[in-house]
Amino acid sequence: MPTSLTRAILFNTRQRHFIFKPINCPFINRRFYASEERKQNLIEKIVQKYAQDLSPGQKVKSGDFVTIQPEHVMTHDNTAASIGAQKIKFPKQCVFTLDHDVQNKSEKNLAKYASIEEFSKLQNVDFYPAGRGIGHQVLIEEGYAFPYTMTVASDSHSNMYGGIGCLGTPIVRTDAAAIWATSKTWWQTPPVANVEFKGQLQNGVTGKDIIITLCGMFNNDEVLNCAIEFTGDESIHGIGLEDRLAIANMTTEWGALAGVFPVDEITIQWLRNRVDKLELSKFENKNLKLTSSDRPFEHPRINHSRIDYIEKNPIRPSPGAYYAKHLTLDLSTVSPYISGPNSVKVSTSLAELEKKNIAIHKAYLVSCVNSRVGDLKAAAHVIKGKKVADGVEFYIAAASSEVQKDAEASGDWQTLVNAGARTLPAGCGPCIGLGTGLLKDGEVGISATNRNFKGRMGSPNALAYLASPAVVAASAVAGKIANPAYLSTSSPPTPKITYTLNPPDEYIEDSTISNDSIVPGFPDTIKGQLLFCPADNLNTDGIYPGKYTYVDDFPVEKMAKVVMENYDPKFASIVSKGDILVGGFNFGTGSSREQAATAIKACGISLLIAGTYSQTFKRNSINNALICLESPELVELLKSSYKLEEKTIRTHLNVEIKFAEGKVLIKGLNGADNEFRVGVLGRSVQEIWVAGGLENWIKQRL
Repeated sequence: MPTSLTRAILFNTRQRHFIFKPINCPFINRRFYASEERKQNLIEKIVQKYAQDLSPGQKVKSGDFVTIQPEHVMTHDNTAASIGAQKIKFPKQCVFTLDHDVQNKSEKNLAKYASIEEFSKLQNVDFYPAGRGIGHQVLIEEGYAFPYTMTVASDSHSNMYGGIGCLGTPIVRTDAAAIWATSKTWWQTPPVANVEFKGQLQNGVTGKDIIITLCGMFNNDEVLNCAIEFTGDESIHGIGLEDRLAIANMTTEWGALAGVFPVDEITIQWLRNRVDKLELSKFENKNLKLTSSDRPFEHPRINHSRIDYIEKNPIRPSPGAYYAKHLTLDLSTVSPYISGPNSVKVSTSLAELEKKNIAIHKAYLVSCVNSRVGDLKAAAHVIKGKKVADGVEFYIAAASSEVQKDAEASGDWQTLVNAGARTLPAGCGPCIGLGTGLLKDGEVGISATNRNFKGRMGSPNALAYLASPAVVAASAVAGKIANPAYLSTSSPPTPKITYTLNPPDEYIEDSTISNDSIVPGFPDTIKGQLLFCPADNLNTDGIYPGKYTYVDDFPVEKMAKVVMENYDPKFASIVSKGDILVGGFNFGTGSSREQAATAIKACGISLLIAGTYSQTFKRNSINNALICLESPELVELLKSSYKLEEKTIRTHLNVEIKFAEGKVLIKGLNGADNEFRVGVLGRSVQEIWVAGGLENWIKQRL
């Protein structure tokens, strides 16, 4: 591998003292000098710890591409790419968890699971089998996600680790393979938004209500591709750790790359309680007695000495640290809220929605966001002594086997079962459209999960709402979206929010742009016809339906036929090889499934242009040799020039992209020739394209 994966992948520059800060496009070759007075925020300080090959005195800041060597990398059922490496470089950096398709007992899936387990033994990698729980929950319980560390996972909900003060962020499976082989990958430090909480929560209002409110009130991409630092010490002190995990988890749905809470007394106490529980469990298993002064068991990651260290050596943002945005939410104005139907960007107060008497067919208390001990307890409190309504199916699954064991010990699990809940194994399932209990045509579901995209939990002709565990349980009993009896039925307050976009961070720009560097084998120009999909927030379920994601032998030819199936069933019959696809804003939001990018490539699309992208989708695309350019001006002009009744519009416009000049040329749009500026591609982005993807690029360097 090269000494700096970042420089090799993105710029291949010899000038080590330069910091690259992209504007609009992450691959524009502009040069910036680091400010000596730069004061880092919390995200930048954590990234600084894990950044490799920095120049002496260089401070990481938003916009920089850095080589990272994360503390841990988690991969699950379908996120391990083969890159031909003979061994994993640092086995204890890696964690394998089988959690997604755990209900699938087919011979083929069991054989796959067995091969993953065998590989983990061969490589000495920590392995958690199907049934142990959802990987994100396991990483919290076992301390892989730990305060002030950076842990990544090839799954979009790795943001959840931020609830415990860990910088958790998604990568894609090819990146995971790169980390296996080299311990490193590339990462762009995102802009950082400060989300400040004020006031105190009302009784019965949960972390799920907070994040649903934020997703619904700030629903114009205010935090798209940002990392979020949650602040507001007194207000945050009133939010328990499980609620923090739920909020951090769904910052993914909000469009963010990470969402990190401060490490405070709540965090420290939870960790100390966790150590005590682990020690007690160890002794109970051996029928020994543990005294307060006897601590012979030392967990490799969660132990008192490590907790003492972070308590005495906290990492805090520097006074005067720069934040790109500042948002505030007065928690006292938050009431129980519900997302949907079929969108996390639409939220309505429970009080208002209850009046509409929306009948439901299915209810779900499953997934990594809201199936912990407190969630099951809240649902059991609501449902105790009652029965699930006739005609309603209520599904429950614990976030982990340990959570289920604790809920069984408290009686909460049996309370839910006695009421008529149907149990599923600890793991994923209906949340991602796998296994038992999926929504059918015409059905309505209410779920404590984190996503309700059209078609994600079953039929695209079903409606899905998201709510807190207590509201889900109350609805299961009532047979309609309903308010638990203990919540206030008075008119809810209007959430009090503010949003400030701060002036750009200070920097010195060197106006020199390298525009004459085309890698051998990379075209100077790409030409094609413009195909326009105008929808904003086109998600990965719309691009590549979840029901195909875990079909391992799904051929490329079939991928090309099902691409955009949930968005526009006619797309596959409209697209032609060599088309240049233009999308809307926040293109590719949603899950981290790599197939959303590879399916677009499979149908012959040569290049993508959008107003903005989900960062994870863009990463998948670049790693699979599908070029992504950003041109918000082009997208806005196309939207104003065409009637948008059709989901896919063949414009019959000829497009020419001149890479060295960073130009998109379109002839005949509104009767004129148009030119749009885009970022100049770095050399190694071209190299990845020439190699046919990051896997091959890495193999060439092993």
